Amino acid sequence: MTSDIKASVLHGARDLRVEARQLSEPASDEVQVAVQMTGLCGSDLHYFRHFRNGPIEVREPITLGHESAGTVVAVGEGYSSAQSIKVGDRVALEVGLPCEVCDLCRGGRYNICRGMSFRSSAKAFPHAQGTLQDRINHPARWCHKLPDTLSLEHGALVEPLSVAIHARNRAGLKSGSTVLILGAGTVGLLCAAVSKVAGAKTVVIADILEDRVKFAVDNGFADAAFTVPTTPRPEAIEDQLSYAQYLAEKLKSLKIKDGADAVGEANVTFECTGVESCMQAAIYATKPGGKVMIIGMGMPVQTLPIMAASLKEVDLVGVFRYANAYREAIELLASGNKVLPDVLKLVTHRFRGLSDVPGAFDTAAKVKDEKGGLVIKVMVDMAK
Repeated sequence: MTSDIKASVLHGARDLRVEARQLSEPASDEVQVAVQMTGLCGSDLHYFRHFRNGPIEVREPITLGHESAGTVVAVGEGYSSAQSIKVGDRVALEVGLPCEVCDLCRGGRYNICRGMSFRSSAKAFPHAQGTLQDRINHPARWCHKLPDTLSLEHGALVEPLSVAIHARNRAGLKSGSTVLILGAGTVGLLCAAVSKVAGAKTVVIADILEDRVKFAVDNGFADAAFTVPTTPRPEAIEDQLSYAQYLAEKLKSLKIKDGADAVGEANVTFECTGVESCMQAAIYATKPGGKVMIIGMGMPVQTLPIMAASLKEVDLVGVFRYANAYREAIELLASGNKVLPDVLKLVTHRFRGLSDVPGAFDTAAKVKDEKGGLVIKVMVDMAK
C-alpha cells in the first residue's frame, strides 16, 4: 500500500517545485516520520544555486534537506517498538545510511563509509532524496528520540551540532585550551559552543562579517572576535602567505579586554570556511603540537605552508560530517549546561510549509535580509 505525499523537488538551479509522490509503507526495520522541522545547510544552498555541490553534479530531480526532526506516525509491520522508537515519538533524523559491514563501519567510523547513502546528497546515484517532504520512511536505528524538554528546532540543530561535536572529539580538545574558530556560520558558532563546554580557556572567532563575530561574543559563543578585512587577494604565492602570516599575528595579538594578555597561539584551530587564506592563517596561528581541524569544504586544491606545519608538528585533521555524535548532541542540549550558549539564537529566520521553501532558500543565500537583519540559520517548519 502507498500513500500520497508532497515534496519540494529541485529540477535545476533555483528551480524548486512542489510535487506529489507515492510513499510506501515502512519496511520491518523502518519507521515513518512526519518531517516537521528542517534547517537549510550550506550544501543544500550550493545545490539550489548551482545544481551541484563542488564537483558533485545533480543527475536527477532531488529533494533537499537533511537537518531535520519530526514525529513518528507509523512503524513497519513486524517492527517491535518495546525498547525503541514508537508512534508519537519526536525524533532527530540521522540521514546518513552507511553499509554497516565494512571495516570502517565496524570500527565506528561509519561517516566515511564508501557505501554511504546520505539524504539530499547527489554523490550517490540514484540520489537519496532529502527531508523537505511531508513524510519519509527511515531506519529506526537512525532515528534518535528527543526528550520532552527539547523542541523540534533543537532536533533539527542536532545535525550541525553533531558536526561540531565530532570535530571537537577528533581534536581531543583539553580543558584550559585556547581555541581559534575561522568562520562564524552555524558550524563555526557551534564549534565555539562545544569548545566552551569542553572547558576551553579562551575562544577566539574570526569572520569577514563584523555582525557575525559581534553576535558570537554578545551571545556567549566566543570571548574575543576579529573581523577579517576584505582586501583583494594577492596573486603571488609569497604575497598570499605573507598576508596569512599577517592575519595570524593579528589573531594572536587579540585581547579579551583592556589590560589583558594577548590570547597567543591556539591549541586547536577549527577552520570552518574552506577558504585558502584561512587555511594558511590557521597553520600560522596554531601553536607547536597543536591541531588544525579541516571542516570547511572549499577549493579542492590549495597551496598551504606545509613546512610551517611540519616544523611545529601541527596536525592537519580532516573532519567529515559526524559519527556516534547524535546521542551526545541530544544529551548536551537537554543537560541544562550553563556554559552552553542558547543555540536557538542561531535560528534567525523561519518559514512555513513547502510552498515557502523557495523563499527560505533565497533568504539563506543572503548574509543579511531586506531589513538588515543577520542571516545565520534558516528553518522550514512543516508541522501541521
